[in-house]
Amino acid sequence: MEVKLALLADGANVSREGKLNLLGIFDTLFARSFPTTHPQMQLVIRFERRPGRRAARARWRSSWSRAMAASFSGCRALTVQPHGLGDAIRMDHVLTLNHVQFERPGRYRFDVLVDVG
Repeated sequence: MEVKLALLADGANVSREGKLNLLGIFDTLFARSFPTTHPQMQLVIRFERRPGRRAARARWRSSWSRAMAASFSGCRALTVQPHGLGDAIRMDHVLTLNHVQFERPGRYRFDVLVDVG
């Protein structure tokens, strides 16, 4: 399984038809002072698995504040089940993060971990 897309957005959803809708993609936040809190953001990840591969699990974690890592690390496991013949299987996942606190200026990241089971 591969991560084909990973981004932060102000808003995102997957429609009934399976369309991924994104609003306000960003990679930089500005603040007058720190610590600061960002009211809401959405982590959007698109996974893809080729036919014939075994099921896979994915999880993601943040690498910054202890409070964020404690509430985020290891949660939201996603399992992709084996599928019939055909094209690659794509799964879009939208994780809403509310009131994320940033302790100091700098670079922050999310790690997306993929394990083949």
